[in-house]
Amino acid sequence: MAFDPAVLRDSFAVVERRADHLATYFYAHLFAHNPGLRALFPDEMAEQRDRLFAALTRIVLRLDDPAQLTGYLRALGRDHRKFRAAPEHYPAVGASLIAALRHFSGHSWTPEIEKTWTEAYTVIAQVMTEAADAVPDGTPAWWEAEVAGRRRAAADITVLTLAPAHPYPFVPGQYLTLSSPRLPQVWRPYSIANAPRPDRTLDVHVRRVPGGLLSTALVDDVAPGESLRLGPALGDAVLDPGSHRPLLAVAGGTGWGQTKALLEQLAAELATREVTLLLAARSDAEQYDLAAVERLLAHCGRLRVLLAAPRPGGGRDAAVGLVRDALLRHGDWSGWDVHLSGPPGLAPALAGLLAGLGADPARIRHDPVPATFNRTRPLTSSDWFLDQRDVPWINRTELG
Repeated sequence: MAFDPAVLRDSFAVVERRADHLATYFYAHLFAHNPGLRALFPDEMAEQRDRLFAALTRIVLRLDDPAQLTGYLRALGRDHRKFRAAPEHYPAVGASLIAALRHFSGHSWTPEIEKTWTEAYTVIAQVMTEAADAVPDGTPAWWEAEVAGRRRAAADITVLTLAPAHPYPFVPGQYLTLSSPRLPQVWRPYSIANAPRPDRTLDVHVRRVPGGLLSTALVDDVAPGESLRLGPALGDAVLDPGSHRPLLAVAGGTGWGQTKALLEQLAAELATREVTLLLAARSDAEQYDLAAVERLLAHCGRLRVLLAAPRPGGGRDAAVGLVRDALLRHGDWSGWDVHLSGPPGLAPALAGLLAGLGADPARIRHDPVPATFNRTRPLTSSDWFLDQRDVPWINRTELG
């Protein structure tokens, strides 16, 4: 890096205490000077302001690790294709960012600081645009997909069947990002809940998140015939190609969708691997897809299924406790491949336990998870650094 990271860190420390004000100023400046860019952003901007400052925070925190910073920026650049971000937009964004930093730095702003931020932003923009340009020709920024079916699987869970207008490449275990015209430019990640099918349809299992804009619309309102947009498939929590080791799959809640895709892949390949599925839910009523489990049992001769649901009132912690007890009873998990899928706290809680029971950490796969899953808005400057939030981000890759 040609710029001095220490100058950026010291400068950022001055403005980060006024995060929300800075982000508000940034977008006001951007839209005032470039009104045509307003259509690229959601109507409700509070989350977008959080997203901007979360990105700045993560960039500053990664300044001493160029490889990690570059990977993060490349992921951002590729993902911003679905927001219709183009190379000609980056100078406008850079000018508004410098204007916002200058405004909130007050007397501490110097020509050296402005030069350093300008150099840093030039590098950031270059890495992001090069990553977007490197996407293979013919790869859509998004796929249009029709809602071909919907099923209310539980009180707050809906299974949507989507029919992309064009072939949608993915590997079981990956996830997609999804947006609805009901909430333009609001994207959320959902696991693909099936292996590839002859009719090319996809399932996603959606749980309504309290206060969640898109999840509420998908669970309660989106109807067959509506069109949704799908971002490219992401993630590497897939089966280890060529592995014949026994497989442990632990799924909680709608994390079952990702696990279901993996088991369907094994069934289609007529695999003879030993598979143990631990399927956890907060209650018996939330074991919402047992018919699919029974079908897989019929096609996977060496599949063993253990259901973990606490007594009424037990909740998520009790369900995780049942899973932990089952893992401990088995004892030694050395020599097993492990896949974990479920609420954000599930993988961190179980990965350490399994490693202590002999599982090779390199063979424990799951999607990236945020440090916390707190979606409240930060109140103090230290919140951004000490309690990093899921804002929620553009895709789970950004949380890794």
